[in-house]
Amino acid sequence: MGLSSYIAKRYLISKNGKNAINIINILSFIITVVGTASLFIVLSGFSGLKDFSTEFSNYFDPDLQISPVNGKTVGIPLSRKRALENITGVLIVCPIVEEKAFLSYDGKNSIAYIKGVPDDYDQIIKPDSILLYSSNWLTDSDTQVVVGAGISLELSLGINDYGDYLQITVPKPGTNAINALNLNSSFSTLNALSTGIFSVNETLDNKYIFTRLSAARALLNYSDTTASAIELKLSTDANEATVRKQIAALFNEPVVIKNKLQLNDALYKMLNSENLAVYLIFTLVLVLALFNVVGSIIMMILDKKRNLKTLSDLGATVTQLRMVFFIQGSLMTLAGGLLGLLIGFAVVYAQITYKLIYIAPGMAYPFAFAWENVAISVLTITVLGVLASYIGSRRINNRLLDQAKL
Repeated sequence: MGLSSYIAKRYLISKNGKNAINIINILSFIITVVGTASLFIVLSGFSGLKDFSTEFSNYFDPDLQISPVNGKTVGIPLSRKRALENITGVLIVCPIVEEKAFLSYDGKNSIAYIKGVPDDYDQIIKPDSILLYSSNWLTDSDTQVVVGAGISLELSLGINDYGDYLQITVPKPGTNAINALNLNSSFSTLNALSTGIFSVNETLDNKYIFTRLSAARALLNYSDTTASAIELKLSTDANEATVRKQIAALFNEPVVIKNKLQLNDALYKMLNSENLAVYLIFTLVLVLALFNVVGSIIMMILDKKRNLKTLSDLGATVTQLRMVFFIQGSLMTLAGGLLGLLIGFAVVYAQITYKLIYIAPGMAYPFAFAWENVAISVLTITVLGVLASYIGSRRINNRLLDQAKL
């Protein structure tokens, strides 16, 4: 191994007799550098895009949400609420009411979900992070609502317009509640005043209207102990698995407990699938690029076959001679990979710091530095480089040595 390593290092840094082989080696090194840098940059770009796409979850979604498996409501009497609050790690317990509603304003109509929230809901989400226009968050009036930006745009709805109220209409609950002979008696209506407009992302902006919990319960004829779901805020040191077990023990009926990731599982699956697809594509590009490494190793073997014959006559085995070019190819790809990684890191750092590329006016393309991307890039180039070096070094055999002319 010592002799093979020494010769491999000499071959790696010394020029060959034929200029064409030197050019091939340089091109193989450059391709490895570019391929590794590209892989790291793309992975960092997707990490940034993933963080950007899911950033809303940090200030809009609860740490845990409890919802019923069967039916649309879950019971939350005062005793159960107190029991939830007494669980170690639980800071805030907020029952919420959510239902699809028909909206009407100034001759325009739309469909959205009303979300009734209690007074301390501003500790679950961060209103200051989502409010575009507002006199304040929901206060003590049941007629106040905070509307998504998409809904506001569709209805041409501003804030504090006392000249025309927003009508929120829902069917009355219960079997046979809709009376075909008197439809007005089949629906409940709330005349609401928009006091704020929020913006999170396009989907949520077109989906939700926030209202007070008491107003939503009155509109849907729910009791004070009924909720559509229960949302919790946990302390930073809370053990989620333990909290989940204690929550499940408090409910006689089956419930579903979801965290931020599970509440947005479809989005995370889509982003992860796209990330995997791009990784496989760039890995394929690296595989094709490393064929140049195989070719350069074979060219080196053919150029050095007389030297190899001499080494063989001096007692070197075929395995030792193969190891020379295996080490040489591995060192070349690892050196190219590390240099490519440094270049990729420089590009990512420059984009994060100086915002060189913009996807829209005032919005730089999101990049994120993640150690897992470093590990993936290094592991990929290492495995492919070692495999390419192994394939190239197998060109050495007894037949090749016998054909060498001294």
